[in-house]
This record gives sequence, structure tokens and C-alpha cells, in this order.
Amino acid sequence: SVDGLLWILFCACIAPTLGSRLKTPALPIQPETEPLISKGLSGCSFGGRFYSLEDTWHPDLGEPFGVMHCVMCHCEPQRSRRGKMFGKVSCRNMKQDCPDPSCDDPVLLPGHCCKTCPKGNSGRKEAESLFEFFQEKDDDLHKSYNDRSYISSEENSNRDSAADFVAVLTGVMDSSGVARARFTLTRTSLTFSITFQRMNRPSLLTFLDSDGNTAFEFRVPQADTDMICGVWKNLPKSHLRQLEAEQLRVSMTTADNKKEEIQGKVIKHRALFAETFSAILTSDGVHSGMGGIAMLTLSDTENNLHFILILQGLVPHGISAKVPVRVKLLYRQHLLREIRANISADDSDFAEVLADLNSRELFWLSRGQLQISVETEGQNPRQISGYISGKRSCDILQSVMSSGSALTPGKTGGVGSAVFTLHHNGSLDYQVLVAGLSSAVVGVTIEMKPRRRSKRSVLYDITADFAAAQEERGGGRALGSCGRIEARHIHMLLQNELFINIATAEQQESELRGQIQMLPYNGLDARRNELPVPLAGQFVSPPVRTAAAGHAWVSVDEQCHLHYEIVVNGLSKSEDTSVSAHLHGLAEIGEMDDSSTNHKRLLTGFYGQQAQGVLKDISVGLLRHLDEGTAYIQVSTKMNPRGEIRGRIHVPNSCELGSRGEVVEEAEFDDLVFVRDPAELRKDPHTCFFEGEHHAHGSQWTPQYNTCFTCICQKKTVICDPVICPALSCPHTIQPEDQCCPICDEKKESKQTTAVEKVEEDPEGCYFEGDQKMHAPGTTWHPFVPPFGYIKCAVCTCKGSTGEVHCEKVTCPPLTCSQPIRRNPSDCCKECPAEDTPPLEDDEMMQADGTRHCKFGKNYYQNSEHWHPRVPLVGEMKCITCWCDHGVTKCQKKQCPLLSCSNPIRREGKCCPECMEDLMEKEEMAKKVEKKKNWRH
Repeated sequence: SVDGLLWILFCACIAPTLGSRLKTPALPIQPETEPLISKGLSGCSFGGRFYSLEDTWHPDLGEPFGVMHCVMCHCEPQRSRRGKMFGKVSCRNMKQDCPDPSCDDPVLLPGHCCKTCPKGNSGRKEAESLFEFFQEKDDDLHKSYNDRSYISSEENSNRDSAADFVAVLTGVMDSSGVARARFTLTRTSLTFSITFQRMNRPSLLTFLDSDGNTAFEFRVPQADTDMICGVWKNLPKSHLRQLEAEQLRVSMTTADNKKEEIQGKVIKHRALFAETFSAILTSDGVHSGMGGIAMLTLSDTENNLHFILILQGLVPHGISAKVPVRVKLLYRQHLLREIRANISADDSDFAEVLADLNSRELFWLSRGQLQISVETEGQNPRQISGYISGKRSCDILQSVMSSGSALTPGKTGGVGSAVFTLHHNGSLDYQVLVAGLSSAVVGVTIEMKPRRRSKRSVLYDITADFAAAQEERGGGRALGSCGRIEARHIHMLLQNELFINIATAEQQESELRGQIQMLPYNGLDARRNELPVPLAGQFVSPPVRTAAAGHAWVSVDEQCHLHYEIVVNGLSKSEDTSVSAHLHGLAEIGEMDDSSTNHKRLLTGFYGQQAQGVLKDISVGLLRHLDEGTAYIQVSTKMNPRGEIRGRIHVPNSCELGSRGEVVEEAEFDDLVFVRDPAELRKDPHTCFFEGEHHAHGSQWTPQYNTCFTCICQKKTVICDPVICPALSCPHTIQPEDQCCPICDEKKESKQTTAVEKVEEDPEGCYFEGDQKMHAPGTTWHPFVPPFGYIKCAVCTCKGSTGEVHCEKVTCPPLTCSQPIRRNPSDCCKECPAEDTPPLEDDEMMQADGTRHCKFGKNYYQNSEHWHPRVPLVGEMKCITCWCDHGVTKCQKKQCPLLSCSNPIRREGKCCPECMEDLMEKEEMAKKVEKKKNWRH
């Protein structure tokens, strides 16, 4: 079809800009015919990015081509024979639709496709008005609440990856129920934590769009708590826009005889990230539609309690005038503080500060015994009130303790794992587990950040609750509760400002330490009900004395899909420390008799602290290992490819037939990959952007579009090479599913060592620095050497007995002919041509150690040859020059000078914009020169 041809042309154009070499048969871009990046989503995949149905966009071909403003692409909805929706990309040139300018000297404004008549400074005015519009929007969102605590958390205020929303749900039909719903949008997933009062547990939660239609339904699981946790995954683009525009509503209904319903509007609120205390405000009487919430926080340095109230129904609709209200702070019905304010039905939100709380007020605040009440004044007063407690959510308080984070960093290979639960009465439950320590534990403490290196700030000593493990040296647990947490410490705890510290006999100040952090809810319920599995260097075989430690939650659902979440602490932050995690059956490392089985699955690769995801196609053997407790998670790094930390996993399951392979219509936790300091990577001018991710200069990775490729970032250029398989001398070969190259069929080769023997010699295999991958014992491969790619003139072998990689240069056979040729440009050795095969014209171009030609689109270019690229629908791009550099296509845009004027324009046939004033001055000069010429003649 025309669309298909267009897609192929586009890919052919884009691929060289990513630096794909001549020998790369596939393109580092996923066409719409391949599986989409976001599995289970209806939409289009184009240029490594995912677009929802009906989306339109200008294709971005990357540097140096940039955005094609004259090309518009559209994700057209299509329906398959089975009725399932899918997307199809179509692109067209919009230049033909440009209106004819009415003036004689039209100009092309930057970022536009069509020429327009120059209008003096109108472009600047338009930009200024747009800036003012966004400034007003920004001011609305970032209202000042009289205290720096609302903008004190850099980590949260700078989060561009998540947005917070809130809703107050009040009664619709004969219900006095009130609920507070907190939402966090991360990419296209909306997680929610909802607490409710004065109603039975709802059975159904419904999101309603701007027209009142159902956008999403969530069946609330039965439980005995007043907390509801859930995720709405893969929000369509239209609903994302409505969410941002505050046009979505949320409704909850009960399944009991009363059939109660409460409903509210989802709104953005700046105060959410700073909130550490909260209250739900309800009415004593049966008043449907009345309720509210209070969001509170302490100042960073003073005992000032800031609060924001969002009220519903306190002022009846229809009353436009301001109504006076009293806001009271109460303890056991005794009035402590009172603030007067005026509110209306349309604007019933307001912020205030309760200054200088005394020690008794702070004590009652920490115990959940302070009550906040709002009461209207006048003939028929209406009142709502609620108790203030530490903020509750579905997020979990947890900490990974490592020796690398100790007050004096070390490398012991030990691990500490802690999970905390904060109750509304201010008590803090904790479960702490430590393992792999060098000596006995002498102290377990909850602390603040030390004021000075030698001055620790211990808040709570929980050593008395610690019990050493009988079965293993250097391990133990602490289970207990802190019943007297101060209000200031609750605030710090919920702002990720506290630490847990483990002291031992040998390290009496600190052997393990970790920050107590709130891990955002992501739909994985296992971590609320089960303790994580500790991951330590001491659990690796042989043990590794590492600074890192970690813990992991693992669960198997009804479909026999495995969900996992890994948190790591203490890893080196150097750019070269690439991290990968695998789920293994213990048989693979020779710890059981049945060493012939091979169960190993790669978990989401990650650079940094966390990774989470889901495995759907798990083998029966691996599920059996999980059920029997003979499986483990192992995290490897470049420094320790055979395992940096690991932990044994026990997940009882009855999946005797393996995981069911049906398609689940949801993304797998958004297929999250956590990248270390993405903001830093974005700022680095040498960073590569590929398949939706930033990669540091010099880093290597396996691309999503084909695992049998290796990609490398070389100063903004991505170079992807296919794995080149060496020729095998054995007569019988097989192709393992999990490998890119065929191997010799050992069963049919009686003279060779069997695969089982090789595994027993060294079950782990070999780690090769070049491609940063593990290779099975006995396998051979062509080495990957950055930045040159795969070297076909060398072959590497994994020596099973030692785990060493042995590489040697290929010896080419002597030739008798006078004009040998190279059959393929990537071949290492020349050979004599067949009698009917004429030698290649440019023999020098085909030398392995000589120059290589380039393919761009459908054309081939010699080394050092220059050309202007042609882009489908656009034509020749004269402002971009490409050249062939030893097989790699490189392109560069003409460098334009920086302009100081406010209204730059671009003339026909010119690559760079010019200042209107300079252009007019040049034209005047040209006219004067022309006049002088005519005068002379």
C-alpha cells in the first residue's frame, strides 16, 4: 500500500541518522507491523515512540534533521476481523495545503510550514501574550501559602515524571459519606489511594468523563480497612487531557441495601507533595453533599502548622455572597485556636497558618487527638469536622540498608531490609531484617541526618527488639513498635528525611545504613502483605564483599504471571556500572543434582536504584523452583558479572501448566525502566535518545526492537550492530530459543564434551567485556569491540573450566588465484572467485581492514562521499550534508549564527533565518549599488 511504502521510505531515511551501519539488516525503529512498545495498548509505534489512536504529530527525525513541520502523521484507528482496535500510521505533506500569501515578500517563521506575510513585531507580541497566559496558569497552580515549606522539597517540586491530584467525594443520594482520594499520574498510569468515612466499604469505583460517561471502572476488593488502592493503567489521550483540565469526576457506590453513592471532581493541587498530616471532615447529621478535607504540614524549622481546606456543600449552591466561617482547632471539645474567614459556594478553598504550636499541641497532633472543625455563622449554622493524623496512602515506607551507605562507607556484602507502618495514633510499627554481617549486632537505631560527621542524631533506639538468628551467623530480626513518635519526626518520616542504622561489634558506629523512603504504590499488593526478600553479596556463590544491598517483592498471580519489584542501595554511581537482574532456578548454578535444567529469565534491566515489571511466559520448571523455594534473584554489575547481590525466592503456587499466555489488556507496570539521574543525562550534550530513553556517551545496551543486536552511544550517535554468528565446523547444529546464534548439537557429537559436563565445569559461563553479556560455556562468538562493532576477523570462546574468554584472530587460508575477492563487505577472508563470477570493480572498498561504503535510503555511497539527503514527502534537504565515514553515515545541519533580533525570518532557498532589520538593510544597500551601476552607465 501507499502507507506501507511511505513507512519503509521513512525508516530508510531515519535509520542512517541513528548511525546504523551498512551491515545492519534491520532498522532501530519499530514499524507499526511489529509488536508495540506498550503491550496490549491500541495505538501506533513510530520512530521508537508510542502514539494513542487519533493522535497527530510532526515526525521528529532526530539530529540533525529535526522536526518535519510540513509533514503531519496520524494514528488512524483500524478494526481487525475479530473486532479489535489497532492503529495505522499515515503521513502526508501539508505544504500543498498552504494558502497563497497576499504579500509580495512572504517569510517562513521558525517552526512553521507555510509562509506568512511579515507583521512587524506581531510574532513577538503573540509570544509575549502566550508567555503571560502560561505564567497565569503557573501562578494559579503555585499559589504562595506564606511559607517556604511548600517549595522546600527539591526532589518533589522538580518531579517532571509525576503529577499529583486530589478529589473530595461527598454524598449524592441520601449519603453522609465523605472520602478523600489522592491520585498520582506517572506517564499514562494513574494510581489512587482513597480513604472514606461514614459509609460502608464501596464495591465499585467509577471515573466519569466530561460528558458524564464511564471512562474506567475499578472493582473494589473486599477488605476490612477504610483504604482503597488501585491503578488505572494506559489512560487514553483524551482522558489525560481531561484529567489535566480538571474535567474528570470520580464516583464510589456501595453494594448494600442503602446503595450509597459519593462523588467528586479530580483537581490538581500544589500542596499535595508537602502534605504530611491530613483530616477528612464530615458532618454529624445526615447531610448529603457536605464534607471536606484538610491538608497540613509543619514548617521546616518552626512549629507552624500550615493547612489548606477543600470544602464541599458547606455553603449551599445558589448563595453567591461570601459566608463567614470559623475554623477551630479542638482537643476533646476544648477550643485551642480559632481563625475566621469568608468563603463562597464557588470558592470554598482557603489556606491558613496556625503559628507557634506549643509542646502540648504538638503532642496531641502526633497522637491524632487534635480535631479541626469548620462552622458557618448565622441562623442555620452548618459544621463539619475531623481528626488530624499522619498522612495515609497506599505507598509503603521502606528502607534498604547497605554498607556503602554507612556513616563510614565500606564493603561487607551485608544487607538490611526494613518496612514501616505509621498508624493514625502516631505509633510506628517496624520489621527489620539483617543478614550477612561481619559481627554481632550491637545497635539498631532510627536517626536523622548527622549534623556533623562525628555527631549522630539518634531519635529512637530499637535495639531491645532485635533478636539474632539462630541458624545463620551475622543475621537477625527486630519486630516492634515505637509508641511515642513526635509530630516533627512524623513530618520528617513522611518527607523521606529519616534513616535506619545498624551498628555491629566490629563497626560500632555504623556497618549498615539506609534512608527510610516512601515507595510509591504501583499496583503490586504483595508488598503490603509480605516482607521483601533481602539481596546481599554474602548470598552470592562465592560470597562478594560489596557495598551494595537490596530487597525484592515477588508474587505470582492467578494467571501464573510473575510480578516483581527490586530496590537496590549502595551501588556505585559511575556511568559504567550497568546493572541487570535475573530470576534463576538454583539448578542452574549447580546447587541441586538436576543440573541439566536451565531456568534463567532476565528481569527489567536498570541503571540505578529500582526496577519493576512482570514476566508472563514462565516455564513450568521455573515456577516449580519458585514453589519449592529453590529459585533466586541475582543482580549483576559490570564489576561483578557473576553476581553482585542475590537472594533466595519462595513463592508458593499451583501453576503446574506454566503461565498462561493470553494477552492481558494492560501495560506491564508501564514496562518501567528506572534510569539513574535522567535529568543529568538529558543535560549531557553527548547523550543519545533512543527508543524513548536517554543513554550516556559510551554506554552499551541491547535494544528492544531486536535482542540479537548491540547498540552503543557515541556522542549523540546511536550505532546498532547485529550479532554476527561464527561459522560452525560441526555437522549438526541446533538453534536455542534464548540465544542469537546456533550451536553444535552435542548429543550427536560423541567426540565432544557434552553440554551437561560443561555446565558442571562452570555453570555461570563467561562475561565478555566487549558486549557486556554472559556467554554459555563452550560457545563461540565474534567479539564486539566499541566503537567498531563486531569483528569478524576474530573468534572468542568461553572456556568452561576456568570461566575465561579466549579470543584469537581468524587465520585465512592461502589462495592460489591472482585476484581474490571478498564475497560480502563484512567477510573477514577473501576467496577465489568462481570462473563465471567477475571480480568486484572496487576491490579496495571491500577490504576488512580498509574503507567501507554506506547505504542511505536506496543508494550506496563511497567512503568520504558527501550528499544532501532526500526525505520522503519533503524532498532534498539542502541545509543538511551527509557523508560516508568508513561505513557509518553521518549527517550535519548547517550551523546558523545566533541572532539578536526578536523576529527572525527565513527566505526561500536559504538555510538560516535572518533578522528583518538586517534583510531590509541589505536590500537598501543592494538598491544603492544598483543605482550607482546605472548612474555609471
